[in-house]
Amino acid sequence: MNKNVRKSLVDIWNAFMVEGATFGYLDIPFCPTTATELPREIISWPEAKSLYRKNKHNPNFKYDAFICFYIDDYLFDSTCGIWFRPHKALSILKHFAGAITPDFSTYQDFPIAIQIYATYRMRAYGYWLGKNGIPVINNVRGGLPKTYDFCFEGIPTNSIVAIGTVGGSPRKFVDRERFEPWLLEMVERLKPHTIVVYGSANYPCFEKLRDMNINVISFKSHTARAYEKGGKTHE
Repeated sequence: MNKNVRKSLVDIWNAFMVEGATFGYLDIPFCPTTATELPREIISWPEAKSLYRKNKHNPNFKYDAFICFYIDDYLFDSTCGIWFRPHKALSILKHFAGAITPDFSTYQDFPIAIQIYATYRMRAYGYWLGKNGIPVINNVRGGLPKTYDFCFEGIPTNSIVAIGTVGGSPRKFVDRERFEPWLLEMVERLKPHTIVVYGSANYPCFEKLRDMNINVISFKSHTARAYEKGGKTHE
């Protein structure tokens, strides 16, 4: 980022996040996996904020869970959200064990330009969190074959990756024809040794991966845990 610019300019694109990054296809930044241990628990961003609010006066507060963003975008990507107020979000994230990079939506009916930008933001945000000492696992999100050229960009091979199965694929039969080929393509390109699944991994496609000696670990979603307790959900 060029420091020799007039003071009136405002970094509305969060260019500061990718200072020092390396870039690949379509200038998507590379996001190293900085997590060295698997999560013991995964909680959603609203859950993390609630825990933080209850303990914010305790500077030593620490909760042993990774934070994920497999929720509706408005719950984390509004003008008060993590992209527009990243330092506020960082002050919360530092009290937790780590983070899965944000799941900015890449719905298959979105224009490709928006899907690419969402992928860029996933990697940029994750790279910035890693630089700030947050253990990071890359979220992988893709869709139709036309996304394959960019949806895996910026993620290291032979690493840990995370995916979400809440709210859609492969839970819905109509989505499985798209999800399962994408999942196998992801494995072929990224060769992950471990896949963390937020939501159910009780589907035949994951059994195929286990047969390939890939470690598939699933965590119950906030919705599933809330239904078990008869409570409200954020998903």
